[in-house]
Amino acid sequence: MNKLRNLVDKIKPNFEKGGKFEKLHSVFDGFETFLFVPNTTSKRGTHIHDAVDSKRTMIMVVLALVPALLFGMYNVGYQHFLAIGQDADFWATFWFGFLSVLPIILVSYIVGLGIEFVVAQIKGHEIQEGFLVTGFLIPLIVPVDTPLWMIAFATAFAVIFAKEVFGGTGMNIFNVALITRAFLFFAYPSAMSGDKVWIRTSDAFGFGGGQVVDGFSGATPLGQIATSPSPTIQITDMFGHQFSIMDAITGFIPGSIGETSVIAIALGAIILLITGVASWKTMLSVFAGGSIMALIFNYFGPDTAAANFPWYYHLVLGGFAFGAVFMATDPVTSARTETGKWIYGFLIGVMAIVIRVLNPGYAEGMMLAILLMNIFAPLIDYYVVDANVKRRLKRAVNK
Repeated sequence: MNKLRNLVDKIKPNFEKGGKFEKLHSVFDGFETFLFVPNTTSKRGTHIHDAVDSKRTMIMVVLALVPALLFGMYNVGYQHFLAIGQDADFWATFWFGFLSVLPIILVSYIVGLGIEFVVAQIKGHEIQEGFLVTGFLIPLIVPVDTPLWMIAFATAFAVIFAKEVFGGTGMNIFNVALITRAFLFFAYPSAMSGDKVWIRTSDAFGFGGGQVVDGFSGATPLGQIATSPSPTIQITDMFGHQFSIMDAITGFIPGSIGETSVIAIALGAIILLITGVASWKTMLSVFAGGSIMALIFNYFGPDTAAANFPWYYHLVLGGFAFGAVFMATDPVTSARTETGKWIYGFLIGVMAIVIRVLNPGYAEGMMLAILLMNIFAPLIDYYVVDANVKRRLKRAVNK
């Protein structure tokens, strides 16, 4: 590391004021602070310094997402070889998925970071680190066969209109990754309807095994539930084999790349909780809200498949678990007061199930629930703080 530090220090003057590349100072600063903790100190006032800055926090979130990404890559390959009826070993399956997912990751980071670099240069500011996580989230919440140009367009839209116009990292009202997904959902419903089976039928680079399956289509578990004409249903795969609760927990079902495996998501949740990056109150309250609302529909809801479906299935299907762990806990767009976190998470869980059951056109539900609650998070915090102030004032008066 000392050699790398010496190399960075050697070329640094070229990017400072008066250097040959001073106009690229923001870009250089972004790479330097990514590699090393800044060694600058405050000269005036009282400050508390911590080696764990926002970049390190973001990197911990990225590490927590790795299990979901790795399993998602494997599942992409698994669903492919299952669809074409071929057997493949572990490495062939994973390699196929890796080649399919890698272009999406590259497009997400190239487009998003490219925009952030340009904005930072125009403003003369440091490059903000928020997209380290957003760029990783976007590939995990989209179908693997979403055209790359759509992902690029949606990412650009989200970064510009859901982040930069609000002031950049820490100022955005909505979760940027979910805005990307929402843009795809409403602008290109045929590519991301939320109820179709998403299986890559040929690898991204034209090699790596597997034949092309023309016209392959089917319904995801949530899609089957939402569109079933019968009040009872058994969800099945493309060959008519019934899915079990363990299939949903392990994740060997069709869906968005990183959202299918509850086990992989749980590993990420453990990392976030141990490091203190995410709030367990928000996570737990999302599952509590979803469970209670699903139970209410089980006993008092309409006579539909979605309302009659066992409550615990709702918690492990679609993006519910992923949203609870990685989206609802976003420190920028979620509630920040401790009581507010309980309320915020609970309402997300409730709204997700309400949307799933009462609006078959939105089979997923979690995306819209979180974006809706992003709007109300500041209001929740306001009333929590206001209630605390009134309670303390009343206590002071009584004394």
